[in-house]
Amino acid sequence: MTTQTAPPSPPAAAPTARNAAAALLHGPARRTALLTALCFAVMCAVGLQGWTSVSLGGFDLGIFDQGVRGYAHFGLPVSTLKSYHHEFPPGFSLLGDHFSPVLALLAPLYWIWDDPRSLIIGQSLLFAAGVPLIRRIAAHGFAAAPPRTARRAADLAGLVHALGWPLLVAARVGFHEVAFAVPLTLLMLERGLARRYGTVVLAAVLLCCTKEDLGLMVGAYGLVLLRTRRTGDRAGRFTGLGLLLGGPVASAVAITWLIPAMGGEPGYYWNYAALGTDGGDALRHLLHNPFLLVQTAFDQPLKPLLLLWLFGTTLLLPLRSATVLCAVPLLAERILSSNPNHWSIARHYDSMLWPILLTAAVEVLGRLSSTERPERTVRRARRLGLGAAGIALVAAVPIGLVQLAVPSSWEAKPSEAALVRAAALIPDGASVEADNQIAPRLTARTDVVLVDGTPRGREYVLTRSNKRSFPFATDTEQAARIRLLLDHGYRQLWAEDGVVLLHRESGEPVPGEHVPGPDSKPVQDVVPSDVGHDLFRG
Repeated sequence: MTTQTAPPSPPAAAPTARNAAAALLHGPARRTALLTALCFAVMCAVGLQGWTSVSLGGFDLGIFDQGVRGYAHFGLPVSTLKSYHHEFPPGFSLLGDHFSPVLALLAPLYWIWDDPRSLIIGQSLLFAAGVPLIRRIAAHGFAAAPPRTARRAADLAGLVHALGWPLLVAARVGFHEVAFAVPLTLLMLERGLARRYGTVVLAAVLLCCTKEDLGLMVGAYGLVLLRTRRTGDRAGRFTGLGLLLGGPVASAVAITWLIPAMGGEPGYYWNYAALGTDGGDALRHLLHNPFLLVQTAFDQPLKPLLLLWLFGTTLLLPLRSATVLCAVPLLAERILSSNPNHWSIARHYDSMLWPILLTAAVEVLGRLSSTERPERTVRRARRLGLGAAGIALVAAVPIGLVQLAVPSSWEAKPSEAALVRAAALIPDGASVEADNQIAPRLTARTDVVLVDGTPRGREYVLTRSNKRSFPFATDTEQAARIRLLLDHGYRQLWAEDGVVLLHRESGEPVPGEHVPGPDSKPVQDVVPSDVGHDLFRG
């Protein structure tokens, strides 16, 4: 009797390049790429919608376009839109407005496409760069959770960041330097969780070069590191101490010396009249009456509403994480301010807070989802996470997403469309005073300043008579300006839908005509009376 043996099994197929590629495309890398692309596409669409509808103004898109173009030509970031309107001396650099040398990193975009829309693309790329970082933060936070839970948390965190309502608002207003703060803050927080402190310091330095007040946020993160690092983590504690001291010092140096050295006015952005005339005066008042801080923080209805919105849309989760301390300086700047522009969510300010709030919420949910926690706690964390994500995503719909699906939102209204047609009649190289809404379309090919309360004596003036434009308080003021110019050497070349294009025909001086000189004293805008009454409008 013979025994038959089964034929040997064929060897397992060795991994092939195709298998590896398939694994990559269906794994975390694919989801990261898809969410990153989604964030870029949505933010870019929101910004370009503002461009096509002519709703992006010289303040701020035109200003940054002029500034970054200066860097692209290896010069200083000079903006005539900013300097003329606020009466800064000739040659004033944007570094004398806010200390933001990081903007020079966008100069290569202008070597590819010399157009203001390059900034919209650049900002969208910066926001999208936060997606892989928040997913890595979720991986750190959910390291003790079941793998399936950790994967879902990373996906959800990436989606919430990609469609975050603060980023949508910032995209809707065009561009601002604080776009850099989004990925840099996430990089600093993620590298802190990974204990890679060299990169933490690099990100902190770049944040201090993004805006002068971000050094205070860096200092707050130093305090977070000191509170959360264990005794054995000497590098973490040393880094925390360095940031705690170095961040505020960097802010003080920028505000006290660097900005004035670049032509800025000391105390120009002091918006805390209720506390005192300057920092020293405010400190004396607070030492005498500490309750003044609380009074100022809640002296307007919009201030507590702002806090309720920010933390309510995250189900108060960030309040249970030490990381939320990073948001304290940024929030204090706004709720203590006497400038109503700081009290709503209609501007770019919340984009700086978004990385902090999202990271803090992820940290809290990660702790509650640990396998060491009771099942009841884990289920509660799951519900909290889904609820917070749902609220954040629902909030994004009316704030920015729904407009993308409305065809009329992509079209310019009659007055704005007329501005575009009139701008096409202005020759390249001309000197122009332009309506705020059309200024960004003239910065690349003309010497443009803003039409404001002071005639500047330019070759062309493009303005409106029947629709209020920044910085005028009423459209009647604009109509009066047109009549003044027509009476003193200007001729009307074109008019349609309330838009008027004027050309200077003689050297006759216009009453009140003025160009900033070396001894000019910078001024601030008077905030219109209708600002500061609605949380969702600027």
